[in-house]
Amino acid sequence: MAEIVALRKWDRREPQIAWDSESPLSMDIETRMGEIKTRHGRFVGGASDNVEVVEIDTGVMRVIVLPTRGMSIWKIEAEGIRFGWDSPVTGPVHPSQVPLFDPSGLGWLEGFDELVVRCGLESNGAPEFDEAGKLKYPLHGRIGNLAADSLSIEYDEASGRLELIGEVIESRLFFKRLRMRTRLRVHAGGYRVDLLDDVTNELSTPATMQLLYHINVGSPILKPGAVLEAACEELAPKDALSASELETWNQFGEPESGYQERVYFANLVCDDSSETTAMLRSAEKNRGMAVTFNVSQLPNFILWKNTGAKSDGYVVGMEPATNFPNTRSFEAEQGRVVTIEAADTVSFRLSLEVLTDETAVEKVSSRIKSLSAIHAPQIHDDPKVGWSL
Repeated sequence: MAEIVALRKWDRREPQIAWDSESPLSMDIETRMGEIKTRHGRFVGGASDNVEVVEIDTGVMRVIVLPTRGMSIWKIEAEGIRFGWDSPVTGPVHPSQVPLFDPSGLGWLEGFDELVVRCGLESNGAPEFDEAGKLKYPLHGRIGNLAADSLSIEYDEASGRLELIGEVIESRLFFKRLRMRTRLRVHAGGYRVDLLDDVTNELSTPATMQLLYHINVGSPILKPGAVLEAACEELAPKDALSASELETWNQFGEPESGYQERVYFANLVCDDSSETTAMLRSAEKNRGMAVTFNVSQLPNFILWKNTGAKSDGYVVGMEPATNFPNTRSFEAEQGRVVTIEAADTVSFRLSLEVLTDETAVEKVSSRIKSLSAIHAPQIHDDPKVGWSL
């Protein structure tokens, strides 16, 4: 009888992680709120080879962070529920394997499989080409494929707070030097992840930037009957194809082979603190993921609806952003770029909450309903001038 000895398998990446028990970032911390455990390691072999990984276990939730990929969150697990998606790209893919500047401008897609990936910092939208057809800005920018240059953990035993801190630098001689210092914050026994990002312009002249948080959720949260709840102040389809499905823009059906993405642009209603919340919840209303963010920092919201066949990537993206993901020059013309003076810093704050039961889902749903009562939504039947190219 033939025998097979497998070193690794393409569809099971986690066993490829070589955990380093001697790393200063691998620790068990006793706090007044409970225990937090962290592990630090690297993937070995294949397209994931040498991707650095940090796992944080709050006691009820496990968060896997990829410092090599711009401090992205690969996935979250809680109560036996996986929060993430099944990308046709089996990652995480090391940035050296991602052809960002492929002539098509779409090379970014060859590394895309995270739950949360940042897009930016110079640009965050569609690829853009010059008059000669040469690529100027690749799809979704570079920050998600840049490695953190510094990495540390800070914690407080009294409050049960732990922060994973990384700094990623996007730079080019004579053109830019943007430093993103990100803090990923959790608490012992907690189901929430706070992302606190500060971007500093380290050159002596003003700079402009864009930032988009691509938050991607698939099965088991996404399935027929799932709904995106958000308090829309104004909403418009990105294009004619998206307009054709406007009546069901926030509803999701069966995986459909050949389905082409639909995209919806929105501004959301906020509370007195300028905060708003959106939630993707399951059909049974007993599971979901919520994102809360400050609209003074991230004024725009995008829904990416990509309910293709499961093998093609059955997924929905919730995307708070500084702008809409059109070409950078178009967004600059509309005034949707962030200016940072020399040596100044701009801050962005966002929270993710994994929802594992009906009570948690209902609590978030009630908050969104209260925001919806503030302002009747303005829904455009067609793409809005100034929002879409």
